[in-house]
Amino acid sequence: MKIAELARSAALVTAVALIPATTAGLAQVDGKAGPEFGKLFAVYQRIKASYVEPVSDDVLINGAIDGMLAALDPHSAYLDGSDLQRLETMIDGNYSGLGLSVVSEDGAVKVISPFRGSPADQMGVKAGDYITHLDGELIYGLELDEAVARMRGKAGTAIKLTIFRPGREEPFDVSVTRGVIELEPVTWELEDGRIGHIMVNEFSRDVGADVYGAWKDLQKQAAGRLNGLVLDLRSNPGGSLDEAVALSDLFLSHGQIVSQRGRARGESISYDAETVFRGDIAEGIPIVVLIDAGSASASEIVAGALQDHRRAVVMGERSFGKGSVQSLLPLGRDAALKLTTARYYTPKGHSVQEGGIKPDITVPQLSDPDLAKRNKFIMRESDLRGHLINELGLKDEDLESDKRADPRFQQTAAELEEQGIKDFQLHYALQTLRRTSPSSVAVRNK
Repeated sequence: MKIAELARSAALVTAVALIPATTAGLAQVDGKAGPEFGKLFAVYQRIKASYVEPVSDDVLINGAIDGMLAALDPHSAYLDGSDLQRLETMIDGNYSGLGLSVVSEDGAVKVISPFRGSPADQMGVKAGDYITHLDGELIYGLELDEAVARMRGKAGTAIKLTIFRPGREEPFDVSVTRGVIELEPVTWELEDGRIGHIMVNEFSRDVGADVYGAWKDLQKQAAGRLNGLVLDLRSNPGGSLDEAVALSDLFLSHGQIVSQRGRARGESISYDAETVFRGDIAEGIPIVVLIDAGSASASEIVAGALQDHRRAVVMGERSFGKGSVQSLLPLGRDAALKLTTARYYTPKGHSVQEGGIKPDITVPQLSDPDLAKRNKFIMRESDLRGHLINELGLKDEDLESDKRADPRFQQTAAELEEQGIKDFQLHYALQTLRRTSPSSVAVRNK
């Protein structure tokens, strides 16, 4: 896939690697910047003349570019060679590796979330884990792209991860066998009480159509009598902006879905309902959207749209909080600039940046035995160094206002396991829908 094809691809909005919109133009260099460029050239000359070893121009120029972009935000980057190849595999949606969404935090590799069903997920790697060694070799301080490249490899080969998990006293090793990561973007099942459960694992191509197909299959299984729907966006780091709009449009029949606002001409865009799918496919049926700290960007667009239009009740935990859009700007034939060019906003004008989506009903994942310890170390956009500041200047402590113990959420993971409850958040969502379904109301009124 060439750069021109990448640039024509749909905009992607993910937790750690975002992609292409094509409307940004090149800004003119301010004439007053001349002296600053003089400093840059002077440093270049001193290094070339006096550094202890010879240094190539490529190393110095690429280092200067990386430094400029690192001064902006965690999501802007210079891409060439293998970086562009990884971008292509992200858009295509398959590669050989572990199935992890990771970010660099102060030189360490931190897991945002494992993809559902991936080799890493099956071996118990969790959001918030730090990967310190690969096959016994320390990777602290390694460039994130290089660490990711080492984790990828031929399907069927194994790699040993050394993991530090907040809440545990000692690091531990996990051997993970690489697989072909052809993520199923949408999976679904019919739960008791004719409640549909649709899991959206990523926003790759055709997710909107896939969810529509899942809905039709669930209707068929339920003999056309679905009583509710759980739309599960947990640990979904994002993907295609177009697919986030399409998915939202399935359940909305009017109004705005999301808007983005930027400085450059053409970067301020509004996306409205009824542009991809006509009508609400689940009209009259209650919906619960499940989110957590691993739900980012495209997931937050969907949750925010359905929440603002009061089409769904959002449950779970506050989302990641990535509310910016990156554009892919080609630089010649073999390189490109991934640059943050806009923020996006929910229909009511709420910026997701930093604050994320706050659930209507906060439901902790009580079935996680490490919940209490890991909650202290959950990472969101606001924890990334150099992140864009929310325009309202909100602080994390302002976003978590209710600290009182909720009597509904006092059971331990062990107690839930004895009851056969492996996923408390899903269990709570399903129970809520069963209590509010039309058939349940009819029974109570007899």
